Amino acid sequence: MERLDYRKLGATPWKKLGELAEVEDNGTLGHDLLELVKLRASQINGCANCVNLHAGRLRKAGESEERLQMVVTWREAGCFSARERAALDWTEAVTLVAESRVEDAVYQSASGQFTDEELTHLTFTICVINTHNRLAVAFRRVPGS
Repeated sequence: MERLDYRKLGATPWKKLGELAEVEDNGTLGHDLLELVKLRASQINGCANCVNLHAGRLRKAGESEERLQMVVTWREAGCFSARERAALDWTEAVTLVAESRVEDAVYQSASGQFTDEELTHLTFTICVINTHNRLAVAFRRVPGS
């Protein structure tokens, strides 16, 4: 059961968060890559609502069930490109920043696949999804609500 409707009670910051998400979603990184990143961060954060949302968006975009199932174990899966792998690794490091401290090796890998501008926008996307995850988990947002 949802604890409270943070989207209604915090309407102004919620709108601003949505605007930032929209800016990043309309950038040059591509829908599928961003949705993979959002799915992985949501898995790490245990956000059922966002896992459901981003897996559904990927399905709608034609992503295979195999790849969707493998996101959680992407390091062992052979179905992700070098760019996707770098993005997923960066996502994990940024999402778990208190533990990972975003090691230099992860940065080097990501910066080998993304321009500085792309990496900046990828990081903003990760920060936005982490904020969405934290709100949804804290207030127990029900998937699909």
